Amino acid sequence: MPGTNLTREEAQQRAKLLTVDSYEIDLDLSGAQEGGTYRSVTTVRFDVADGGTSRSSEGETGGGAASFIDLVAPAVHEVTLNGDSLDPAEVFEDSRIALPGLLEGRNILRVVADCAYTNTGEGLHRFVDPVDDQAYLYTQFEVPDARRVFASFEQPDLKATFQFTVKAPEGWTVVSNSPTPEPQDNVWVFAPTPRISTYITALIVGPYHSVHSVYEKDGQSVPLGIYCRPSLAEFLDADAIFEVTRQGFDWFQEKFDHAYPFAKYDQLFVPEFNAGAMENAGAVTIRDQYVFRSKVTDAAYEVRAETILHELAHMWFGDLVTMEWWNDLWLNESFATYTSIACQAHAPGSRWPHSWTTFANSMKTWAYRQDQLPSTHPIMAEINDLDDVLVNFDGITYAKGASVLKQLVAYVGMDEFFRGVQAYFKRHAYGNTRLTDLLGALEETSGRDLKTWSKKWLETAGINILRPEIETDADGVITSFAVRQEAPALPAGAKGEPVLRPHRIAVGLYDLDEASGKLVRAADGRIELDVDGELTAVPQLSGRRRPAVVLLNDDDLSYAKVRLDEESLAVVTEHLGDFESSLPRALCWASAWDMTRDGELATRDYLSLVLSGIGKESDIGVVQSLHRQVKLAVDQYADPAARDTLLTRWTDATLAHLRSAEPGSDHQLAWARAFAATARTPEQLDLLNALLEGSQTIEGLVVDTELRWAFVQRLAAVGRFDEPEIAGEYERDRTAAGERHAATARASRPTAEAKAEAWASVVDSDKLPNAVQEAVIAGFVQTDQRELLASYTERYFEVLKGIWDSRSHEMAQQIAIGLYPAIQVSEDTLRRTDEWLDSAAPNAALRRLVSESRAGVERALRAQAADAAAK
Repeated sequence: MPGTNLTREEAQQRAKLLTVDSYEIDLDLSGAQEGGTYRSVTTVRFDVADGGTSRSSEGETGGGAASFIDLVAPAVHEVTLNGDSLDPAEVFEDSRIALPGLLEGRNILRVVADCAYTNTGEGLHRFVDPVDDQAYLYTQFEVPDARRVFASFEQPDLKATFQFTVKAPEGWTVVSNSPTPEPQDNVWVFAPTPRISTYITALIVGPYHSVHSVYEKDGQSVPLGIYCRPSLAEFLDADAIFEVTRQGFDWFQEKFDHAYPFAKYDQLFVPEFNAGAMENAGAVTIRDQYVFRSKVTDAAYEVRAETILHELAHMWFGDLVTMEWWNDLWLNESFATYTSIACQAHAPGSRWPHSWTTFANSMKTWAYRQDQLPSTHPIMAEINDLDDVLVNFDGITYAKGASVLKQLVAYVGMDEFFRGVQAYFKRHAYGNTRLTDLLGALEETSGRDLKTWSKKWLETAGINILRPEIETDADGVITSFAVRQEAPALPAGAKGEPVLRPHRIAVGLYDLDEASGKLVRAADGRIELDVDGELTAVPQLSGRRRPAVVLLNDDDLSYAKVRLDEESLAVVTEHLGDFESSLPRALCWASAWDMTRDGELATRDYLSLVLSGIGKESDIGVVQSLHRQVKLAVDQYADPAARDTLLTRWTDATLAHLRSAEPGSDHQLAWARAFAATARTPEQLDLLNALLEGSQTIEGLVVDTELRWAFVQRLAAVGRFDEPEIAGEYERDRTAAGERHAATARASRPTAEAKAEAWASVVDSDKLPNAVQEAVIAGFVQTDQRELLASYTERYFEVLKGIWDSRSHEMAQQIAIGLYPAIQVSEDTLRRTDEWLDSAAPNAALRRLVSESRAGVERALRAQAADAAAK
């Protein structure tokens, strides 16, 4: 059997042979309300290079080139190639239709099949809204899932035009990449798209609610649309979404010097979406949790705006110009991440000029974590097949890549960078490229030789550490200053060797201002320089008085772990919350967290540091990151003998901050959620219950739908609430979100019966939709239920291989990661994992996921030992 796993070599061979011209796709979705299967008819026109055969005068062919087209379908009824009918039973196997005897020049293929709706978020996903009992459909094709809806040459470099014809139920809306036409007899016939890749085609079908506007500037007019289910329409803040979108249009078109390349721009908030969003050309799909049903902090709006801008940037980088193969996926994602945050930071009128602070405290910590796993890999990863890329949407592909692009911008200059990008778009519009195409354009505009830079930054794995080495005289005047660079050994099992890299960094010099009590960078307290090799002298600093804090990589220009010298660390430990600017605070918070994960800072000391400084932290995104990190540290990295004491300290602090926070503020809401996540004493749990009932209130705190569920889930997890209370809460919120929250609450109950029920619904059955399965897993795993869950370690390893082999990728990955016994931090867990890895012979993708989870347990054991030693 050929398998479903397209290899890079196969894709290269097919690209040499074929040039695809057009697809005509006819889908009958008129039965979508009932589900099941639908009729898919695909007509593909493509040319075959030398090696195909020519027809004889009698119309017979012999020999000639052969290839295949991709299709995942329950049934194939007709395959017609150049007018000849092929027997589906002979040519269709697994996910491929064999195409023998191809003609040199033009070929025409027609495939008639029954394709299946899914509930996994892959292919054509079907969801029924419990509010109106209506079905809502959308496609998700990245990486290889267009083949679940129509026959396709499923690789990014075989671009073509796509013309969709869709029959849908009366009164429904159909949205695709081209502008929506007026239907005739419930049939929508869309105009052909420009030449694009299969994975960014899209269909969104159902009785969706919509709001429309136009982006107009200098004679340009682009129709804009925002869509969601009618049950979410009252919460849709379309004006705010349009505002961010228009800022993105303005900034990207100026920086890219290339007009928006498609006929319209729709953003569709869809249910049960696995990712944050997807850059379908002109029809971006976004998870509908971004339509906020309840009060959220400004950090949530900032994240949503970054997502909106990320997908808009993809219209140029990814859709207009597309990678040739998935090893350059990082370029797509890193570029979109970097430019979206740069837009937030620099676009006129942006609400989030501090977005690099958020990046430093969230995206980069993700990158640092990923880069220290045994699966670490170069940014430009070696992608041999689809299995490789499916598990490569990771912190290196997105966050490290964006960090390195930020470093590249510092290295070549922002103006030179964007001039290179402009040349790249002009040269390769509607085509496919490799990394060398972009680097070549940047070399032309910057005058920098980027070959060595690329080799060290993009083609090697691992992370560097930068430390200051400072000598002073008796009067505190600097006599010597240097930056030492280290290249730690890569994690066990990782490929490659450690390497020292060239870094463009700034050194920031901070002193305490007596009047304000703030740590302030002096007017001449920033020096920008290139660091290379093991030791880089900084003679500019000799002769000046030593400041209170020396901060390497100030302004976060490079990608490296930064350590503070002893004197700076002492000041920061006492005054971390006193930095005048949010970015140096974020860099110090991130450094402290990294030291905690590395076992260089005991968990109890990290908790003390957070408790001493978090009350002064004004950036709500940083506050919420610290909440998550403290909870993880105390749950996983603390000495088990001290865990209860530390949890009590943290929970008491969350309640104290909740009571003292400004009424109605974002900080108050964030502290309410942090308190709900860890409430433990009878008095604290009584308060949660009283806040739910309304018998107690906290001034300014509105216990709305989402906050109610946070309280309910905690009360269920500690055994205070059972099925009657959970069912009663669901009656208040009979929505898709309510269904997911109730599933989490039920699975979180601390009883053997509840755990068995949750396990069976995920493992023994494959009926749960993706979003509900995710919700059940989230409830099942509770860090204060370690003993109750201990027996599931062995069950996990017994079923994992079968799950992986029998479920779709998204569903199997949820289970492989979510049910791994990560909270069982012990040598036994490591031993059992190693035994399974040795005996089960998992494929590379599954081996990677399990090895990453194992590394988390190993790190937690080291951190627990460091915390115990700090008594």
